[in-house]
Amino acid sequence: MSTGLDALTQQKINSWLSGNYDADTKAKIQELLDGNKETELTDSFYKDLEFGTGGMRGEMGVGCNRMNKYTVGGATQGFANYLKMSIPDGNISVAIAHDSRNNSPYFARVAADIFSANGIKVFLFEALRPTPELSFAIRHLGCQGGLVVTASHNPREYNGYKAYWNDGSQVVAPHDKGIVAEVTKIQAVDEINFTGNPDLITMIGEEVDAEYLKTIEHNSINPDVIARQQDLKIVYSSIHGTGITLVPKALQLLGFENVSVVQAQAEPNGDFPTVVYPNPEETEAMTLAMNQAKELDADLVIATDPDADRVGAAVKNPAGEWVLLNGNQMASLIIYYLLSAWKKAGKLTGKEFVAKTIVTTNIIDKMCESQGVKCYNTLTGFKYIAAVIRELEGKEQFIGGGEESYGYLIGDAVRDKDAVASCAMIAELTAYAKDNGKSLFDFLTEMYMENGFYYEGLISLTKKGKAGAEEIQQMMANLRSNIPATVAGSEPVTVLDYTNLTSKDLKTGVVTNIPEGLGMESSNVIQLVLADGTKVSARPSGTEPKIKFYVSVNAPLTRPEDFETVLASLKAKVSSIQEDLGLK
Repeated sequence: MSTGLDALTQQKINSWLSGNYDADTKAKIQELLDGNKETELTDSFYKDLEFGTGGMRGEMGVGCNRMNKYTVGGATQGFANYLKMSIPDGNISVAIAHDSRNNSPYFARVAADIFSANGIKVFLFEALRPTPELSFAIRHLGCQGGLVVTASHNPREYNGYKAYWNDGSQVVAPHDKGIVAEVTKIQAVDEINFTGNPDLITMIGEEVDAEYLKTIEHNSINPDVIARQQDLKIVYSSIHGTGITLVPKALQLLGFENVSVVQAQAEPNGDFPTVVYPNPEETEAMTLAMNQAKELDADLVIATDPDADRVGAAVKNPAGEWVLLNGNQMASLIIYYLLSAWKKAGKLTGKEFVAKTIVTTNIIDKMCESQGVKCYNTLTGFKYIAAVIRELEGKEQFIGGGEESYGYLIGDAVRDKDAVASCAMIAELTAYAKDNGKSLFDFLTEMYMENGFYYEGLISLTKKGKAGAEEIQQMMANLRSNIPATVAGSEPVTVLDYTNLTSKDLKTGVVTNIPEGLGMESSNVIQLVLADGTKVSARPSGTEPKIKFYVSVNAPLTRPEDFETVLASLKAKVSSIQEDLGLK
């Protein structure tokens, strides 16, 4: 038996071996003990898997620091307890969905049983479905909450759990901390009600699909363009995830008749056998789709992550090479098209708005300003964009929004990033470009010529463990107390500190408040705005042992043929800024 385990870890192991856990779980723990798997045992038991303000995520396996029946059970029991405290009349229902990951259907059923055991009505999707449809279903069915079992685009070993409130948004204050507090109170497996009440569980499926797809059809602004470009060549990959259930249907519903699915990645599979990471941000994950596009001479490549809330896209450049568009570029193109189309349709009345995160490209702010449309900037996380939509509902009309990490939203039927609706809109704007004799790359170039060429760079530094966490905090403290005199030859003129929600003019010393509310609250983020319009943002990750630095630069683009030259100069400037800040 292992002897090198610390006392707390050994205590937790003993409690699982002696507690009311199933025989299979105990046998797996004993197998690890007999094999002296001390590292694995320590990782599995040294702490409890954290249920944060948006849910939890971790590797699957036995132990209190792993995703399994019991950690999912504790989280769900705590969520159920909070719902019953918050809605004392007892008329509570929740919607539950899951992705294609290993154990996702099982964890979803465990959660459904626990909610129903606590007297809560459950609408459970009969099979895998995209996360945005779960968001839609909560509002459509009048639920008070919901959850989706997914680990987004994490490696195959992971699974996770995202909690939602009655507006279809991931939970925000005060409910986020309230749920966390109730989950933390669950200290023993015997406090979890696992025995479900079948009478309170209703299976849902195609009837909700149909209503959700109607909202995507409603988002379309130029159906006449799609009719003329119905043969647009689109290559789509679901990367073994949930997007296969609805993305092809959405494209067909809009009228696109030439959609080529990457069959090698079409089958939902939690092992994600054709990719290293099921993440459409990665070139490797998009390779099969881009190869298929080359063979077909396609107009567009789109691919969704396992729970279909993020979408990646690729387009052919003037040299005939397929290139990936980053999240800032695609968010900008979507907003560029929506603003233009709404204006041409006479739908801009002065009460419309766009929402994005503070680390997403400022070209969106510039485009909105030129059209007289408000652009609200929120903290990182789509729940903050959803909070703006909720606050302004009935007062202002949401057009669309997004964040640099490949998540976009069109219209307000869903309150989370929506790759299904985004795929439909990306296809439409590509059809619009082609209808005007342009490629999607030409459309991107046109946007930059009108508004300036904005380029963003991201550097993530991983700092693991207690020492790493302390180093991250020290890096943030140093940046706050030692603002550099110049960065890549340009002077910092403004410092925005979101910890105390203040903006300081470095020339005058005047400090003004950043208004709280509308997607804004205290957060450990600091931004430097330089005299030349460059923006540098620093933010510790909320889910990983990382600190992230976002750099945004811009320059004029006067001729299409200068695209690569200007891009190269902007990339060099980002590299210089990173070097000046000691990040290389």
